[in-house]
Amino acid sequence: MWGTTVDKTDDPDRPCAGQRVLITGGCGFVGRAAVAAFRRLGAEVTVVDQRPFPDDAVHSVVGDLTDPALRDRAMTPDVTGVVHLAAITSVLRSAEAPAETFTMNVEVTQGLLELARQRGIEQFILGSTNAVVGNVGTATITEDIPLRPLTPYGATKAACEMLLSGYAGAYGLTTTALRFTNIYGPGMEAKDSFVPRLMRAALAGTGVQIYGDGTQVRDLVHVQDIVAGITAAWQRRFTGTAIIGGGRSVSVLDLIAAAREATGAEIPVEHIPAKTGEMPAVIVDISRARAELGYQPSLSLADGLRTVWADFTAAEATAAEANEVNTADAELTTSGQLR
Repeated sequence: MWGTTVDKTDDPDRPCAGQRVLITGGCGFVGRAAVAAFRRLGAEVTVVDQRPFPDDAVHSVVGDLTDPALRDRAMTPDVTGVVHLAAITSVLRSAEAPAETFTMNVEVTQGLLELARQRGIEQFILGSTNAVVGNVGTATITEDIPLRPLTPYGATKAACEMLLSGYAGAYGLTTTALRFTNIYGPGMEAKDSFVPRLMRAALAGTGVQIYGDGTQVRDLVHVQDIVAGITAAWQRRFTGTAIIGGGRSVSVLDLIAAAREATGAEIPVEHIPAKTGEMPAVIVDISRARAELGYQPSLSLADGLRTVWADFTAAEATAAEANEVNTADAELTTSGQLR
């Protein structure tokens, strides 16, 4: 069963009508995009996060997923399935707090799976990572490479994948592990990954630091394509593991060149010594996602970066307008014209 697909699309216009999707981490970068995608497909959505979802049309369950009572409250009888995106995803944080990472990533996933089993909720999609296979050098990463994680983060995601496999085999749940590569796109202003650092440098007229000579390569995937992979796995009821990426790795230097083109900024570069354990390459094979899910990346890197730049510049303009209003209000108050 681990690696099979069942196509259950009935209504091509609203294929998820009448379904309720529980999305953990739904207020996050990927989560917000997933919520919007499922709603476009006609689904009702429940979000579980530590803050309320900003749209009142989306049911929010607010709290910490490590609390069994919160999970119980979120998994209502009308839930059709779960898209589990909430996790500790920082490699550094996982190394500093491995026990906390295990609790949040593994124990929470097992708790959600067990509730799904008990309540007859048959579908469960996990946001996973290629960090489960560790450093494979310049080899191409496929779903069949043995799991050899090198960090607590990668290890916890590997453990979660095994839990999904076990629940699929023992109880017939439709469980999917989608291994995401480096995600970028609109809505990542608060993040500190390399793409938003490039955008902030372009806005400020400053530069960026890169490790080594910049020839190390990475696979980047737009958030729009990530949610396309998630919704495809949901609609096709895919059971198994699939890599969701851009399908074309680029060097860090190429990424900087694309960012310069998208922003029109110079973005100077400072080379600094590489960190210990810096991976020389992340090259992935997305052929299983193509074959099983009909997945096809839709945005080139250049076009994708333009969407990020537009998002950053719009946010900058909004912040500037708000600052002008606040300054004007302060001046009025100080002058005594407004009390």
